[in-house]
Amino acid sequence: MTAIANRYEFVFLFDVENGNPNGDPDAGNMPRIDPETGHGLVTDVCLKRKVRNFVEIAKTGGKGYNIYVKEKAVLSTTRSPAYEAPEVKQADSTAEKIAAARNWMCNNFFDVRTFGAVMSTKENNCGQVRGPVQISFARSIEPIVPAEISITRMAVETENEAKAQDGDNRTMGRKHIVPYALYRAEGYVSAHLAQGDKGTGFSDDDLELLWQALENMFDHDHSAARGKMNSRGLMVFKHDSSLGNAPAHKLFDLIKVNRKEGSEGPARHFSDYDVLVDQSNVPQGVDLQIKL
Repeated sequence: MTAIANRYEFVFLFDVENGNPNGDPDAGNMPRIDPETGHGLVTDVCLKRKVRNFVEIAKTGGKGYNIYVKEKAVLSTTRSPAYEAPEVKQADSTAEKIAAARNWMCNNFFDVRTFGAVMSTKENNCGQVRGPVQISFARSIEPIVPAEISITRMAVETENEAKAQDGDNRTMGRKHIVPYALYRAEGYVSAHLAQGDKGTGFSDDDLELLWQALENMFDHDHSAARGKMNSRGLMVFKHDSSLGNAPAHKLFDLIKVNRKEGSEGPARHFSDYDVLVDQSNVPQGVDLQIKL
C-alpha cells in the first residue's frame, strides 16, 4: 500500500433523536454535556469506536484490516503474533525488534495505522504510533436539555423479587435521552504521519474506507439506548500537497450550521437547520469535496 500524499481536513455532522449518543459514566450515564454552555458532547473515542466497528463488519477477515482495540480485547495478547513474524524474529537488537513489531502492527491493523496506538508496555512491546487521523470531540450546534425517562420491565430477575411483589413481577428503570440534537465534529488527516519509515502507511484505500465508515457507521450501531442516529454531512478539504495550502481553522470557518429562518422553539429535526458552505472562498490549492 502506498501512503497518502495529501493533507486533509473534514467536517462531520450527525444527529440523534430520542437517544443517548454518548453516556457519561461519571454522571449516571447521562448524555455528555459542557457544564458551562449546555452544549452536548460526543468524545473522539466514541466516534472512533464506531469507525472500528464498521471496518470490522465491512472487512471481516480481510488482510491488513484487523482491529486492535476490540471490545473486551486483551491488548498484550493481540500483539503477540507480531513477535512470531519472521522480520521481528530476525531483528538483532531490542530496538530493531520493537521497530519491526511496530511496522507489523501498522500493516495488519487498520485502527493502528489510522488512529495510532500506545503499545510500549513490557509484554510484547510494539512501540508507539502516532496516527495520521485525529477527530475532535463533537459538539451540538445548540444547547441540549437531556430528559430522564422512567421505563418498566414486565419481569424480575430473581424468585425473591417475585415473592416480594406477590407475583406482580415488574422492574422499574430509567433511561436518559436527548430529544434532538445536531452535532459537529472536525477531523484531520496528516500525510506526514502516514509516509516514510516512521509513518503508518495509511493509504488512499484506507482513506476511502474511513469516509465510507463515517457515512454509514450509525446504520450498523442501532440500539435501544442510542435511539435514532444518522450521519448528516461529510465535507472534506483536500490540499494539493502534504504540507497543506491553508490553515485548518480557516477552512472549518467556511462551513456554518445555523437555525433555519422561521424555525422556532427547540429543534426537533435536521430540517430545522441550514448547512451553509462558502465554496467561493475556498483557498487556492484546496479542493472541497461534499461526500454527504
